[in-house]
Amino acid sequence: MRVLVSAGEASGDLYAARVVEILKSRHPEAQFFGCAGPLMQAQGVDPVVDSRSLSVLGLVEVIRHIPRIRNEMQKLMQAAADRHPEVALLTDSPGFHLRAAKGLKHLGIPIVHLIAPQAWAWREYRVKTLRSTLARLLCIFPFEERFFADRGVPATFIGHPLARLVTAKLTPSEFRSRFGLPEDARILALVPGSRPGELARHMPIVLDAVRRIRERHSLIPILALPEGFQAANQTFWEPIRAASIQCIEGHTWEVLAQADLALAKSGTVNIEAALLGTPMVTFYRVNALTFIVGRRFVKTPFFSIVNLIAGRKVVPELIQDEMTAERIAAEGCALLDSLQAAAAMKSGLSEVAGKLRSERDPMEIAADWVERIWRENSVTTA
Repeated sequence: MRVLVSAGEASGDLYAARVVEILKSRHPEAQFFGCAGPLMQAQGVDPVVDSRSLSVLGLVEVIRHIPRIRNEMQKLMQAAADRHPEVALLTDSPGFHLRAAKGLKHLGIPIVHLIAPQAWAWREYRVKTLRSTLARLLCIFPFEERFFADRGVPATFIGHPLARLVTAKLTPSEFRSRFGLPEDARILALVPGSRPGELARHMPIVLDAVRRIRERHSLIPILALPEGFQAANQTFWEPIRAASIQCIEGHTWEVLAQADLALAKSGTVNIEAALLGTPMVTFYRVNALTFIVGRRFVKTPFFSIVNLIAGRKVVPELIQDEMTAERIAAEGCALLDSLQAAAAMKSGLSEVAGKLRSERDPMEIAADWVERIWRENSVTTA
């Protein structure tokens, strides 16, 4: 078994690494290569391209990186042509992978795409490429299978992989003891993102919101950051220290699990907070031009995936100009002031979590599909 595996971001690297781990347990002789991050590389995937080189966010921001990304694509396609994999697993990052899919299809390599592009939100024209290139599209949100199947794409809902991964390992007492917090501490989790652009746009507003919330509620704010986080410059830390905000790296799930409230950017962390049952206020800002251009094409009634899954507004979402310190603090205090409001949100989050779960491990199902397409291709080419 020769498998091309590609992931463009950290979450894709996590999921693809798990699929590789499962396939290796079934086929110890299997060979894996492609666009790999640290977790895939740890599973023995030969990194023709390092996926961290592709992590760029925003319509406008990506323009200056196009030459480098195009060069990485050429390296990946050349490796595919040279090594002749029997199947390819492309994970997330549709901007990169839909282009890769066309090249792989031309080479006669069947493709399993894990994590469907959000064509239901915008860029529905991508469905045409999905329909013409994929052997199977694996969906992690329950409404996606019907959307794509109705448009001729072979799609399967496998459940959200985080539904089996997200958990807190520490008890409240253990958490507070480990990180030097008072036993009765109430926690305000801050998850503003980790990319330089996100932090530059979000942190000043979040810090102001924290100040406003603490004027009314006694909370210990904790900034949750990824393991090994490095700020773009040291001035990043000055206002955080001045506000007496504790930073914890590599334990976002633990921080969210113990928090009374989370102030979280719109994205995957909303799913994580929902699975942990943590009340939240969500927000996001992008480059102004990116928002102006992108907003014209977004067709969904909500921005937060939690609200999209629920089909109604479960969590507040403050996007672009609506993301102000006043609005964040007001929404946060409304949840802290009312046990009834917090309980209603938790009930909605529980409903969302239930919709994300599947009977089997989604990555096991994904591995099944890679194996199935590999076997079908092996018979066809024999």
